[in-house]
Amino acid sequence: MQMAQDEAKEQMQKAIAHLEFELNKIRAGRANPAMLDGVMVDYYGSLTPLKQVGNVTTPDPRTLLVQAWERSMLEPISTAIINANLGLNPQNNGEVIIINVPILTEERRRDLAKRAKSEGEHAKVGIRNARKEANDFIKEAQKEGLSEDDAKRAEEQVQTLTNGFVDKVDRLISLKEEDIMKV
Repeated sequence: MQMAQDEAKEQMQKAIAHLEFELNKIRAGRANPAMLDGVMVDYYGSLTPLKQVGNVTTPDPRTLLVQAWERSMLEPISTAIINANLGLNPQNNGEVIIINVPILTEERRRDLAKRAKSEGEHAKVGIRNARKEANDFIKEAQKEGLSEDDAKRAEEQVQTLTNGFVDKVDRLISLKEEDIMKV
């Protein structure tokens, strides 16, 4: 039973980690290098993460600076940022790529808050799937001779674990929404 709970906990932690990664990509009006984490650059014919072809920094709260390892990569990086559909407009000055992060409108803030909620729902689905797998394992063990009391106790422990992770998702989402809506 402990193995089923450990497996469920591991799956739930992965759901939380994925949620945190996705929430980092949602910008809240300030420049953040994590905004470009999902950008894939055509590096001599193969798609490569931006982090592997250049360095992303934030010289100030409204600007991202991309320093390519090779100057010939400035144009492909610029194209990749545009194609990533992040609403950012990269400017190539021949040395670095400068991205001014625009101020968010109220409507855009609401859209981003909805997207954050949607990511939270995806995380909750992952957590519930982990709970279902653990409960299925417990029911299978019960068929093979596990006592009903032990099965009930194990299911209650899995539910307690699930509730804790769902609460954590709710806290992360409310913090992100607060961050997004703050002007």
